[in-house]
Amino acid sequence: MNRGVAEHSKGKRICKDIIRDKWLYFLLLPGVVFFLVFRYMPMVGLRIAFLDYNPFDPASSPFVGFDQFKKLFTSISFPKVFWNTLKISMLKSFVGFPVPIILALLLNEVSNLKFKKFTQTVLYLPHFISWVIMAGLIRSFANPTNGLINVLIEQLGGKSIDFLTSPSAFVPLLIITEVYKSMGWGTIIYFAAISGVDEQLYESASIDGANRWHKVLHITLPAIKPVIIIVFILNLGNILNAGFEQIFLLYSPLVYDVADVIDTFVYRMGIIGSDYSFSTAAGLFKSVVALVMIVGANKLAKRVGQEGIF
Repeated sequence: MNRGVAEHSKGKRICKDIIRDKWLYFLLLPGVVFFLVFRYMPMVGLRIAFLDYNPFDPASSPFVGFDQFKKLFTSISFPKVFWNTLKISMLKSFVGFPVPIILALLLNEVSNLKFKKFTQTVLYLPHFISWVIMAGLIRSFANPTNGLINVLIEQLGGKSIDFLTSPSAFVPLLIITEVYKSMGWGTIIYFAAISGVDEQLYESASIDGANRWHKVLHITLPAIKPVIIIVFILNLGNILNAGFEQIFLLYSPLVYDVADVIDTFVYRMGIIGSDYSFSTAAGLFKSVVALVMIVGANKLAKRVGQEGIF
């Protein structure tokens, strides 16, 4: 009896909260719809990974269990593809993760408001440019004949490099362009976190004789550490997302050996090769690894006394 009354009271309280904050929930609605339509509904198609799928007669597709996964793990191409994905993703994270933090710290020290706004615009702009446009710019700048990069290399006494067909130069090109395009968005996140630090802490530190470096080291970084950890956990969840759009728009068969990743492999096998079950199994494997990495990193963060994402 008491339990039923408590549940009824809790239900009324939830309804009141929803009515009170209805406009906040309304603002949340587009995001919820997006994830339902583009993230959760497609999960129904994951059953294809356990079928010998026939796109012309889906109802007759026989159930084959884990045969597609066995085929995936024994494939000659998959170990190389998996290694390429892991290598490119980890290099992007290793190089790109500290850059937004450093930029946000530097921006926070800029006192000239006009220069700060100009710098922020320059940093943020690449994030809002699609990879299609970026790929066109990269191809133009990296052209081995008259591209700006190679012109500068030749003027400095070096030899022209065909970045898009050279296995040794292609991966560094991917890393540099990815960091350039994404660093602005990360800077926004960290700069917003820095803006929330209490100014009185800096004033107290100045009275105690602390210089700018001491303030950054002992006030700013500890204050934004929870944000850094959350971003790090989310990045671990993308450890097998090496950047499909970027690689697909820039690579060619000449660099398949170093640049073919799980996403491009899935595209070729599933879309071009019409092996839908095999490509779905590869995609599901990638998603499971991402889930394990996020859960593991979240538990590790909580064990060391930090807040996780759930």
